[in-house]
Amino acid sequence: MAVPWEEYFRLALQEKLPASSRKIPEQSVDHFPPVLRLLEKRQELVDADRGLQAQKEVFQTTRAALKERWEQLEQKEQELQGSFVRFDKFLKDTEARRSRALRRAAQERLRADRREAEARRLRAQLEELQRERARLRCRLERLEPCARLLGRVREQLPEFQEVPELVARFDGLVDMQAALRLTERQRLAELEEARARLQRLRDAGQGELLGQGQRRAQLLQRLEAARERTLRWESKWIQIQNTGAEKTLLLGRTRIAALNLFQLVCRHKTHPPALDIEDTEGQLEQVRSLLTCPPTPRFRTSQGLKSPGSV
Repeated sequence: MAVPWEEYFRLALQEKLPASSRKIPEQSVDHFPPVLRLLEKRQELVDADRGLQAQKEVFQTTRAALKERWEQLEQKEQELQGSFVRFDKFLKDTEARRSRALRRAAQERLRADRREAEARRLRAQLEELQRERARLRCRLERLEPCARLLGRVREQLPEFQEVPELVARFDGLVDMQAALRLTERQRLAELEEARARLQRLRDAGQGELLGQGQRRAQLLQRLEAARERTLRWESKWIQIQNTGAEKTLLLGRTRIAALNLFQLVCRHKTHPPALDIEDTEGQLEQVRSLLTCPPTPRFRTSQGLKSPGSV
């Protein structure tokens, strides 16, 4: 907030006046008459006006100097801003020129590398062409007698008008010969493959024959073993048949003996049991029962029977 000029000068005057002069009126208020106090007041006002005028002049001078200095500073600031702008522009131009120079240098290096690579490629191509030229010259020197020979052959063969026709004919014959050789190699390869297949089949047949022979020997061995087992079992069967016949004969004799004993026992019984003639076990059971419990003998003189002791 701005301070009024009167207040500013009053404050400045109070600062300029000594402390004793400010305190004198307060201390001698009761000792001086009012006229003297008025004169003192006027004197103080005059002094204050003079001081204020002096300070105003100093202030105006200082203000003018400050204004001039401020204008100079603004002018210098504008000059500095202009210098800054020019310097910034100079830096930007310098950086742009440097960037352009670096790009041009990089492009120049790239073009130089490309030119160097192109030069190396061209030198290598030139060397290759020189070698090809030397090779073709050597081939021409080597084939020159052939060319003379082809010329003489063309003269002797009127059906060929030019040497290229003769060469084409020769190339055709060479191609045909190569095709025939290829066919021959293929046929030989097929023949070799057929021979190898035949050999494999022969080997397989021999192996099969050998296996069949081994299986035949094994089967013969098994046949001989079967024959031996058959003979052994036949002998056993004959033995069994003989034993069976003997047992059958013995059984028949035993049955006849049992039947005889049963008939003999039945003679001594009043009521003989009615058994089948084939019931050998029943007959033996009756004989056994009779032997364990003998019956009371009865004599029949009329039939000529004797006592059991006599029998």
